[in-house]
Formats: sequence, structure tokens, C-alpha cells
Amino acid sequence: MKILALECELPGASIEQFKRHSKSEAARAWELYQAGVLRELYFRADRRTAVLILECKDTEEASQILDTLPFVEAGLIKFEIIPLVPYDGFERLFNIQP
Repeated sequence: MKILALECELPGASIEQFKRHSKSEAARAWELYQAGVLRELYFRADRRTAVLILECKDTEEASQILDTLPFVEAGLIKFEIIPLVPYDGFERLFNIQP
């Protein structure tokens, strides 16, 4: 299942705390990318927060995986986890019965 994960910074997180964990955060993201779990990684254009696309069994697995990120472990960020399904709107357009 594709999962959209939107980063939310937690109150009280300082730039120094982020700097302290940034190298290990990047290393863990790379591990997840190499494992095929983290499929895409972006920053939002309107604010400097991460947007991740993961491939997981379900939202529970996604949450467990995201909890292994050093920024999450340090209490600096959390994620809004959104499960995605394929778009089926074309059936309505062409009046196709499933």
C-alpha cells in the first residue's frame, strides 16, 4: 500500500537539536530508500517539512517504520500518515460497471 507521510515539527524543537541528529536522519532515510520502503522524499515548497511516500503493508507498519527515524526518536517531529488507493474515477467517466 502506498502511504503519504507529512512531517509536522513538534513545539520546542530547536535548530541545534535538528543539526545534532541530521546525519543519522539522512543515513536512516537512505537505509529505508535502499530497502524499497521509502520510495520518494520531498520538501514542501511552502515550508521546510518533509513529504514521504512509503510502500508498506498498512498504516501501522508505516508508523512503526517512521518511528525509527532519529528526528522522531528525539521528539522533534511526528508524521501525519495518509493511506492511498488507486484512483477509480475513470469508471464514472466512461460509465463502466466494475
